[in-house]
Amino acid sequence: MRFRVDVAANVPIIPWRDVHGPARGVVYDLIKGQDPAVADELHDAGWQSSSLRPVGVSPPLFSGTRPRSGAYSTSPDGVISMGSPVPRIAACLLAALAGQSELHWGSVTLSVKGVQLDGVADHTGGVAVFDTVSPVLMKHEDLYILPEDRNFQERLIHNIRHKADLLGLPNEVDVEVLDSGPRRRFDVAKGFRIGATARIKVAAAPQLLDALHEWGLGLSTVEGFGWIR
Repeated sequence: MRFRVDVAANVPIIPWRDVHGPARGVVYDLIKGQDPAVADELHDAGWQSSSLRPVGVSPPLFSGTRPRSGAYSTSPDGVISMGSPVPRIAACLLAALAGQSELHWGSVTLSVKGVQLDGVADHTGGVAVFDTVSPVLMKHEDLYILPEDRNFQERLIHNIRHKADLLGLPNEVDVEVLDSGPRRRFDVAKGFRIGATARIKVAAAPQLLDALHEWGLGLSTVEGFGWIR
């Protein structure tokens, strides 16, 4: 399940450290309000004794903004998307958001204007082209790598198979990077992240494609990275 939260910002600019930095805390707080055991498991160890956290979220995305050098502009027309392929986690997020009038996203207060479910994508053909609205994070030998790097596709396939195994889904997958955006660096609570947005063709079982659409691509999806449009 995935859904969108329509928001309005109370300030014209979000500090760059608050674009991705608060995402993890916001997600865990929402889940904790509904099911503290689930929130603690995700926060402390990962889901079902794995290192993975099957939650996806986008950073706040705003329309009708004017580009500003060195600044992340806001507007009254914003959206934060969230999702999870695990029904228990998705239900916690949706129930928590239904009672929220505002979200504290770092130093910025976002008024919640509404919450609505996303439409269901059709992956029955076993092939999907995923466009991400936030950078996809991948590592090779503890270094961040970009979609054009030699080891990127191999590491992304490994990551997707790991996700499939956690969810009990078929893990055969093929990946092709079609396009990518510029290298970006973001600060978060536990350091920094480096990646790039990407357009990626994925061939896999329809159930796995559904799960990725609800979860995101790559690492640190709970921090707002790799969210699929």
